[in-house]
Amino acid sequence: MSAIRPFHLAFPVHDLEAARVFYGDVLACPQGREDTHWIDYNLYGHQIVAHLDTSRTAGGAINNAVDGDAVPVPHFGVVLTLEQFDELKGRLESREDTRWVIKPRVRFAGEVGEQRTMFLLDPSGNALEFKAFADDSQLFAA
Repeated sequence: MSAIRPFHLAFPVHDLEAARVFYGDVLACPQGREDTHWIDYNLYGHQIVAHLDTSRTAGGAINNAVDGDAVPVPHFGVVLTLEQFDELKGRLESREDTRWVIKPRVRFAGEVGEQRTMFLLDPSGNALEFKAFADDSQLFAA
């Protein structure tokens, strides 16, 4: 199997400074290049870019039922190792300002695809999911 290449995702934010605090400080993403209307971040080896959209308003997301949870759509995130998941979970749980959508939990317990998962919102209302599998071969299991 070949090495997985990094993905690139550009997304709108209403406030670059709030994005800088959330992605740089809260999620601890190393910052890359920036301009007056965007900032690059390294999200676990993937390039994400927060683009300023002053017309952005909260809302507009839909929810789909998944294993008893209302999962926000759209959302993005990364499949982490169990150690990375636990480290990020601890950091987020220690903060009073984490905007949880779905607090950390185990989804599909005892079933194919069992995973740890958590959903949160950034300051602009973008939904992020972080997950981890005890067995990464279950990522695409049917």
